[in-house]
Amino acid sequence: MAANPGKGTTEPDGGPVRHIPVLLRQVLDALDPRSGKLILDGTFGAGGYTSALLAAGADVIALDRDPTAIAAGQALVDANQDHLTLIHSQFSRLADHAPQGGVDGVVLDIGVSSMQIDEAERGFSFQRNGPLDMRMSAEGVSAADVVNRAKVSDLTRIFGFLGEERQAGRIARAIEKRRASQPFTTTRDLANLIESVNPRKAKDKIHPATRVFQALRVFVNDELGELAQALFAAERALKPGGRLVVVTFHSLEDRIVKQFFADRSGKVSGSRHLPMVEAKPAVFETLGRSVVAASDEEAEANPRARSAKLRAGIRTDAAPRPVDMSIFDLPDLASIAKMGA
Repeated sequence: MAANPGKGTTEPDGGPVRHIPVLLRQVLDALDPRSGKLILDGTFGAGGYTSALLAAGADVIALDRDPTAIAAGQALVDANQDHLTLIHSQFSRLADHAPQGGVDGVVLDIGVSSMQIDEAERGFSFQRNGPLDMRMSAEGVSAADVVNRAKVSDLTRIFGFLGEERQAGRIARAIEKRRASQPFTTTRDLANLIESVNPRKAKDKIHPATRVFQALRVFVNDELGELAQALFAAERALKPGGRLVVVTFHSLEDRIVKQFFADRSGKVSGSRHLPMVEAKPAVFETLGRSVVAASDEEAEANPRARSAKLRAGIRTDAAPRPVDMSIFDLPDLASIAKMGA
């Protein structure tokens, strides 16, 4: 996960950042990596967690959907022959890459990586002008497709739900009006339009375009759906006693992880007004505190860690349950995804 230490700090989806693994000590404590253990890092990125796991003596299978990250990670593979396998894959398919018998741990660090933000041509940052792209896998519908073709009502849903943007409707209508004469092609162009509709106030710490850019990135890459599917995949990939550790940076992501562990540990609260539901065997037990946040010291040194939350669980010996997306109560945005394809 991307992070920005000290001077030159910019908001999420903003300017250049330097890679610092967030909550690294807490992640290692939860995973307990050591010689003889096999850990699956579902979000390789710049290799921060993977490097630390290897240094602790564990073997690692690392995945990333971004071909650029895979290419950049080859030097780490060469330096750790027989101990690191790096695979180009979405983390929602992580169970496909686990060996028979399972793995001892799965770690997921959710969000955009420092490398993606640093490369203007990827279109993740509005501080570095570039094409309005945002595709982590470099294929499929781009952010420009969404902004230039989606209906106003759909843009409002995307900005409002995925970005929690209060001015979603106003921004969507302004986009519709402007694109009628000139389509949006660059990140700076879209950011300027948003700022003209929703000017930055002196007290604001983040740029007015931040939430819209977040929403577009999450939508284009189906990040919430990917996360949900990855949690179910981890349930199948982990051996009994294996550990699942997830670090999130936005409330929507954290809510999905929280709901997953609540459902899979049998801690979902019932209602006296509804019929009794047969209890299901717990497939996870909560590990440590229900949620872990960064210390004041880490947040000061690494501002990206301020919003980070870690949740972890230990796999029981119960059989994996069927995939059930209904436990997350996610909106159906599939019809929008077909647009521009």
